[in-house]
Amino acid sequence: MNRNGNAFIGGILVLLGIFMFMRGPINFGVGTIFTYFWPTLFVLPLSVFFHWMYFSVMQRRGIGLLVPGGVLFTVAIVCQVSMLFDAWHYMWPGFILAPAVGLFELYWFGGRNKYLLIPINILTILSVLFFAIFSIGTLFSNLSGLQPFIAAALIAGGGLLILMRKQRQH
Repeated sequence: MNRNGNAFIGGILVLLGIFMFMRGPINFGVGTIFTYFWPTLFVLPLSVFFHWMYFSVMQRRGIGLLVPGGVLFTVAIVCQVSMLFDAWHYMWPGFILAPAVGLFELYWFGGRNKYLLIPINILTILSVLFFAIFSIGTLFSNLSGLQPFIAAALIAGGGLLILMRKQRQH
């Protein structure tokens, strides 16, 4: 086997080992592999197929192939991360980002139509905003045991800022 084949199989083995460490003892079977890795097995290859069609077969003439390719690539990553870490409630804004990625590929490899940047930016900002809101909300809910200490730190910090401002004025 050549170096690229060894590197690919080695990477698969490393990822499988990390997965087994994360999940603990698992009865591995075909059902388990399909349960956890369906995005990588079905959605990601379809995305690669669209990109391969554009770059190799169509020789950069069928620019429209990049939109579903980018969308499916992003959806595959979002679904795979969600399946491995059971993080659907954090990762759902990635589905809003998916069309932005497809349109950005159309913009980047196409004629650089500046009007494509409008939906790209709107979708990206919405996605990042929702990622931030739900991540920060979850962070604060996980810190609920520390809430009295955080409240005290905020009161102390605000009081110090007020006192420092008064000292500068005199």
